[in-house]
Amino acid sequence: MGLGGHRWIHEQVAKRGDLTGPNPTDRAKRGVKRSLLTDGRGVPLAAVIAGANVHDSKLVCSTMDSIVLRGPRGPRRPRNVCLDKGYDFPIVRCEIRRRYATPHIRKRGESALLGRVHGRPRRWVVERTGAWLNRFRCLLVRWERIAANHLGLLHLGCALIAYQQAC
Repeated sequence: MGLGGHRWIHEQVAKRGDLTGPNPTDRAKRGVKRSLLTDGRGVPLAAVIAGANVHDSKLVCSTMDSIVLRGPRGPRRPRNVCLDKGYDFPIVRCEIRRRYATPHIRKRGESALLGRVHGRPRRWVVERTGAWLNRFRCLLVRWERIAANHLGLLHLGCALIAYQQAC
């Protein structure tokens, strides 16, 4: 009979909530990824969460299917979807076209456009909406273990941003 400290093995560590995964940029700490779909002004139309280790291209279908706003004849889907180079996969283009939208995705290896060369800037609108969501303390760091609770708070934050933009 000996006294000794209990060693935690990686599989024995508490899960710390569902829909979390090891963050590839933060020493494999458990984290969550938000996938947002916004309109041209930055008003969020859809939000989905997944583990931090899930690739962005795998969240496109669920994000486009979770549009909250309803039109008179079903869901109000965007006609054009602007994505960055991380979404440059044939399956992503196919899934966006299946939802009757036109994908605007830059090719990998293509040089980046600087400034306002070809019209309005597009990507910073989504980045700005993510920064607006980070103003809510409950969304900046995930404290909830149940994913449905965190997703509800995310939808509440999106509703508050939409209300602020409408006024």
